[in-house]
Amino acid sequence: MKSPEILIIYTGGTIGMVENHASHALEAFDWSHLQARVPELEQFHFHIDAITLGDPIDSSDMTPDDWVRMAHAIASNYARYDGFVLLHGTDTMAYTASFLSFMLEGLAKPVVITGSQLPIGQLRTDGKENLLTSIEIAAARDAEGLPIVPEVCIFFENELMRGNRTTKINSEGFNAFRSYNFPPLAKAGIHIEYNTHEIIQHPTPASSACYALLREKTGRPQHEGLIVHDRYDNHVAILTLFPGIDESVVRAVAETPGLRALILQTFGSGNAPQKEWFISILHDLNRRGIIVVNTSQCERGTVEMGRYETSLQLLRAGVLNGYDSTLECVVTKLMFLLGHDCTQEEIRQLMSISIAGEVNVRG
Repeated sequence: MKSPEILIIYTGGTIGMVENHASHALEAFDWSHLQARVPELEQFHFHIDAITLGDPIDSSDMTPDDWVRMAHAIASNYARYDGFVLLHGTDTMAYTASFLSFMLEGLAKPVVITGSQLPIGQLRTDGKENLLTSIEIAAARDAEGLPIVPEVCIFFENELMRGNRTTKINSEGFNAFRSYNFPPLAKAGIHIEYNTHEIIQHPTPASSACYALLREKTGRPQHEGLIVHDRYDNHVAILTLFPGIDESVVRAVAETPGLRALILQTFGSGNAPQKEWFISILHDLNRRGIIVVNTSQCERGTVEMGRYETSLQLLRAGVLNGYDSTLECVVTKLMFLLGHDCTQEEIRQLMSISIAGEVNVRG
């Protein structure tokens, strides 16, 4: 079996920082000298290259254009390498992972995104463990020589999670990420134990139909291998409900110029106030062709539209069910679909299916 070749792509973030001993300031280090910083890499029996994707970016400054650059960096190196490790700041890592999972049609190789809470140059860093295990996962093959995890994932603090199911939950601890509504794809202890029956190995009929529609929309021919769908529209807003929210606040968000989609963060299993003015605004958004998606403020569980009267009114107003999706996933999925000129009805249909394992649709 051919020895795997792995490409590390550094985009920015804490993991790539070292302390300047003169100024004591943290600075990005040159990843071409990775071997000197992480001598443990010599113990891997496969080839590893590292590149920096332009100037390092703090993840709070990430934009969809940066996600597009990452996708094209993977695509341009796809034929040469067997797996990819994307190093990224933690703050918006889950958004990047979600968007990449939609952009990369036909992905058949691992894309493992990781980072750290402490710079890789510090003594107690979690960066080395995250990096080394991510490389091992990116290179892992089954008995037939096929990648074990051919999807976009996040590895952090001993757990490998589906990228579009993950959210950041801790700003200080090493256990910075959780996948509340989907089990981990692997756990790293003495051995790496893979949850193989949860890993996506082949596209589903729903996923194939979605990408066929998007190729038709953009005039792109179907072909074997990786296809990057790099269009997006970021005219999306998030409205978090709270008791006593004022009508003027809701109207200000609903009347945002250029708005094409609104995400409601509701209570519990998808409940919202039954105020006449609130329901009227939702009906007006639906008439204007603006997509409204119902997501819960709860981290665990799912939205159940119609379970209570307080969510039945939303259903009647044309609000879509976000089911058990993460907020990061709903934001990026809407950007993705809006950018491909899907009609309102097409978006309503595609938001109700799983394109890349991002949602469990019930009922």
